[in-house]
Amino acid sequence: MVKNIVTTNWSQKSQFETDNPSGYKLTMFDKSQDNGEVVGFAPKALMLSSLAGCSGLDVVSLLEKMRADVADFKIEVTAELTEEHPKFYNKVKVDYHFSDSDLQPEKIQKAVNLSVTKYCGVMEMFRQFAEVDIEIHLHTLEK
Repeated sequence: MVKNIVTTNWSQKSQFETDNPSGYKLTMFDKSQDNGEVVGFAPKALMLSSLAGCSGLDVVSLLEKMRADVADFKIEVTAELTEEHPKFYNKVKVDYHFSDSDLQPEKIQKAVNLSVTKYCGVMEMFRQFAEVDIEIHLHTLEK
């Protein structure tokens, strides 16, 4: 069984510095507080980035194996928080945007579906507490 350990230290005011298993660090803070010039992330928003990153890494790997190149690929995640405390994401929409002059829709659909249903552990975690909707957008570029 793989174990991941992160250490999160309070640095000042409403800021924490955390590492990840590879040793890199980032700053998290309460976005409602004045954090001055500090560059960092709000913890809940970081969860959305993790969702996009996890699925995106799957999709890129799968498309490469399928020999389905795309010129550009981005993921937009929109989430709604509950009104009551503890506030959590109860509705999440994941929009996958692919751009190329020669898109291969069937392969793109297959790669996204495999990520969503089989490979992305973060997606599975989100499904435990939120309604998750997926949409694929294909943007054809001129040749």
